[in-house]
Amino acid sequence: MSNTIPYTKKPFASSIMLWIRTDQPRQQGMDYWKGPHSKIISPTPGFNEYRQIHLAETNPGLWPASAGLETAIPTDRRIDGVAEVTFASVLSPLLGRKQTRLAYQDEINVFRRTLLYAGLPNSARWYDVAGPGKKTGARALIYLRRREGIGTRTFRKFVTDELVPALANPGALTELRTQVFMPWNEKLWDTPNVAHDNPEDQRFHASISLGFADSPARAAFFESSTVRNMSDSLASVACAVHAYNVTAALTYVKDGGILPHYQA
Repeated sequence: MSNTIPYTKKPFASSIMLWIRTDQPRQQGMDYWKGPHSKIISPTPGFNEYRQIHLAETNPGLWPASAGLETAIPTDRRIDGVAEVTFASVLSPLLGRKQTRLAYQDEINVFRRTLLYAGLPNSARWYDVAGPGKKTGARALIYLRRREGIGTRTFRKFVTDELVPALANPGALTELRTQVFMPWNEKLWDTPNVAHDNPEDQRFHASISLGFADSPARAAFFESSTVRNMSDSLASVACAVHAYNVTAALTYVKDGGILPHYQA
């Protein structure tokens, strides 16, 4: 199957997986991330977009059980949220080093573990699937772990040429974003006083953000024959697919400008 889904952007993007501290109420930590911590991150020079993906506290996994795939999200590695950043250019991370150091120091106030995943330039895709007047009322965030023995090029080609068209063809989506990651490297985000443990067999190699009109549409999508039929071919290149229920996607920086109030 060839990729016939038009994309609007091939951004330079990164995602930081976040685990909230457990010595305080989870909602307190989520609120701190949404408020004080966002005010440190948002002014970072070189951002084209910055948004926070807040994940449900109870997240067993939306992808249906499938032979050869880990679809149940392990409770000890379950993510609380993801900071998604798209940069204005490949040089933009150099512009924000001063502001990033402030974020480094503030992480201990809210997070217990942070893991940065990034892709090469042009490895991310923001697809045009919404159609006129369609708005996103619910989301899911999927992480894929590549099967041992499958190369990065084969994996990336599968995501772009097979998985994306299969997921988008039903017409149920209002958002579709994909990132294929470089090999994980702790030194890219070696922030102080928080954990960065990421065993090789727990690492991920791609993410997919899906938007839907509402929660019933999201539920119907994951119960559909499209998802069930895709599982067999997905298992040929991936060993795990963790599909998270997203409770909020909050945008703080858009088109290079800091918004006066976040957009949900």
